[in-house]
Amino acid sequence: MLSRVAESLYWMTRYLERAENTARLINSSTQVLLDLPKGASFGWDVLIRVVGLDHQVRERGIKLDEASIMAFLIEDEDNPSSILSSIHYARENTRTFREVLPMEIWERINGLYLYIRQNAKRATHGRSERYEVLNSVIERRQSIVGLLAGSMSHDIAFQFLKLGRNLERADMTTRIVDVNSAVLLPTDEGLAVPAMERLWMSTLNALSAYQMYRRHVGVHVRAHDVVQFLLKDPHFPRTVHHCLNEIEGCLSVLPEHEQAMKAARQAYRRLDMMKLDGLAPVVLHEYLDQVQADLSAIHEAVSQQYFYLHHHPVAEQSQSQ
Repeated sequence: MLSRVAESLYWMTRYLERAENTARLINSSTQVLLDLPKGASFGWDVLIRVVGLDHQVRERGIKLDEASIMAFLIEDEDNPSSILSSIHYARENTRTFREVLPMEIWERINGLYLYIRQNAKRATHGRSERYEVLNSVIERRQSIVGLLAGSMSHDIAFQFLKLGRNLERADMTTRIVDVNSAVLLPTDEGLAVPAMERLWMSTLNALSAYQMYRRHVGVHVRAHDVVQFLLKDPHFPRTVHHCLNEIEGCLSVLPEHEQAMKAARQAYRRLDMMKLDGLAPVVLHEYLDQVQADLSAIHEAVSQQYFYLHHHPVAEQSQSQ
C-alpha cells in the first residue's frame, strides 16, 4: 500500500472520531451545567483547555462565553479541530482514495459534511437545537463505522482505519473524563455528593457507557469506579484499555511495526500500573495527561514508520490537541 493512501485512511477515521467525540464532549458538558446544584461552578473555557486549544483561543482573542466557545468548537473553519473542519478534512482525505473504500462510504461522509455545513450555525443558537444537531452528527458518524465494519475487507487498509479511530478515541475518552476534574463542587457535603454522582453519570452517558457500567460495575455511580471503568475495562469499546488492545492488534499485522508496538506496549504498561482509587482531581488530571502523552508517542512512531515518505497537505492539518 502507498504511504499516502495509508495516511489518508488513518486521518480520515481520526477526523471523523474527533468530530463525534467533540460532539459528545459538548453535549456532556451542557448536561453537566444543567445538573449542577447551587454553589457549584463550571466555566465553558474548561472545554477549551481539555481539548488543548487554549493557546489558539488566546491568540485569536476569542471570548470565553458559551456562544463564542460553541461557535469555535462547532463551526469555526479556522479551527482545524472544530466539528465542521474535522468532517471537512475527513471528506477531503476520502476524496483521494475513494477506490479503496466501499462505494457507499463516500456518499455517507459527503452527506455528513453537507448536513453539518447546513446546520452548524443552528447548533450555536440554543441548547436544545445544539443537542439535536450534535446527536445527529454522532448517529450519522456511527452509521459510517458500521458500514465500514460490515462491508469492507479487513485487510491492511482496514487496519489503518482502525488504528486512527482507536488512537483518537482513547485520547478523547481521557479528555471527556478530564472535564469533571475542573468542576468546583459546593462546600456543603450534602449537595456535593449527589452533584458528583450526576457529574460522573453525565460522563458515562457522553460515552454511551452508562448501561454497560451498570451491568459490569454496579448501579451506584462513584467517581473512582467510573474512572477505573473508562480507563481500564478491557471489553467496553471506548475505554483506553480496549483501544490500546485494538491498536496492538492493528500493529501486529502491519510490517516493520517494532517501534510503534514498543510505544503501544509502554502505554499499556503505564496504564496498567496506575492506581486510580481515591485520586484528587489534580492528580487524576496529571495521570490523564500522561496517557495522552503516551498516545501521542504511538502516533509519532506510526507516522515515522509508515507516513514519512511523502508530504500530505490534508493530513498536515493534523493534531492541534
